[in-house]
Amino acid sequence: MTFAIAAAGTAGHVYPGLAVAEALVAQGVDPSDVLFIGGDRLEATAVPAAGFRLLSVPLQGLSRRLTARNLTIPAKLARAVRRVRRELANRAVGVLLATGGYVAAPAGWAARSEGIPFYLSEQNAVAGLANRVMERWAVRSFASFSRTSGLKKADWVGNPVRADLTRLDRLSLRKEAFCRYDLVDGLPVVGVMGGSLGAAAINRGVAEMLGEWKGDPVQVVHLAGEIHTDEMTRAAEDADHRWRVVGFERRMDFFYSACDVVVARAGGGVAELIIAGLPSVLVPGEFGSAGHQAANAAALEDVGAAVIVPEPRLGELGSVLADLLADPDRRTRMSEAAAGIARPRAAETIAEELRRCLV
Repeated sequence: MTFAIAAAGTAGHVYPGLAVAEALVAQGVDPSDVLFIGGDRLEATAVPAAGFRLLSVPLQGLSRRLTARNLTIPAKLARAVRRVRRELANRAVGVLLATGGYVAAPAGWAARSEGIPFYLSEQNAVAGLANRVMERWAVRSFASFSRTSGLKKADWVGNPVRADLTRLDRLSLRKEAFCRYDLVDGLPVVGVMGGSLGAAAINRGVAEMLGEWKGDPVQVVHLAGEIHTDEMTRAAEDADHRWRVVGFERRMDFFYSACDVVVARAGGGVAELIIAGLPSVLVPGEFGSAGHQAANAAALEDVGAAVIVPEPRLGELGSVLADLLADPDRRTRMSEAAAGIARPRAAETIAEELRRCLV
C-alpha cells in the first residue's frame, strides 16, 4: 500500500512533506511506498534528492487578479485531477496527505473521487485557499499554530520539520558552523534568510543596514537566494563587515547553529526558527490576500519569540538588531518563548496517523 504526499511550490510546502515522508520511513515504511505529487519547482529536485518518487502534475497557480490566464485554469485542473486519479489507482495509494499549495486541490479531489482518505497539513496561521476549500472532505487537518483561522476541524500538532533539525544541538555544531562560513569568535552573528527563493526587499534592506551600521561590530550569514547571489556577493565584497553570502543552504543545521538572531520572512520557515529556539526579527511578505505571513509573525511576537519589522519600515532594521544584540538576556527569553511553542514531533505524529488510517 502506497502513501501519497501532495507538496509543491516552495520550501514551506515541500519540506514539511519531506519531513513526514522521512518519518514514515523511520517507522518502517519502504521509501518506494511513498509517492510525492507535485510540479516542476523546488520539489522537482528536492524530492528525488531525498530518495522519493515524484509524480509531476503541470498546473499553474490561480492569479488573484482578473486575467485571461485564469480562464484556462478549470481545464488544466480537470486534466490534473484525471491524471492524479489514474496514478492513485495504478499505484494502490491507500491514504494521501496534502501540505497546501496549488497541487492540494487536484490531489484532494482525485483522492475523494477514488474513495481514498486524505489529510491536510497547514503551515500558516491563516489557512491557504486550497486547504480551506478541501477541508470539508478531509479526514483530519493538522495545524502548525494553536490558532489557525480558516480551518474548522484542525488539531494543533505543529509544522513538520525534518529530523536533523528536531535533534539539533546548536552548541555542539557551532564550531563547525563557524568554520563553514569563515566566522570569528567573539562577534555576534546575524543570520538572514528570505525563504527558498530569497527576498529582494530583505536583501536590499540588509545591504542598506550594513552600509549605515552604528552598533558594535557584527558578522552576517546571508542566505540570499540563488538568483540574488551575485548581486549580494558584490555588495558584501565592498562591506566593512564579515558578510558571508550563500545562494541556497541545504545544511540549515549549520546556519541555525552559527546564528545568534535571524532576520527572515514569516512563511513556513518560522517552524524551523521555533524548533531551533532562535530569536528572530520577522519581515512578513505583503503578498497573498490572506495575509498569512503577517499572521505567522504575530503568533511568534505574541509569545515574545520574535520582533516584527514591517517591510515599509525596513529602515528600522539596524536599530532593532542593535538593541537585540546588546541585550543577551532578552534574546534568551525570546529563545525560551520559541521553544515553548515548538512541536518537534509533528512529523512523527502525522506519520503515525497516516499509518493508523491503513490498519
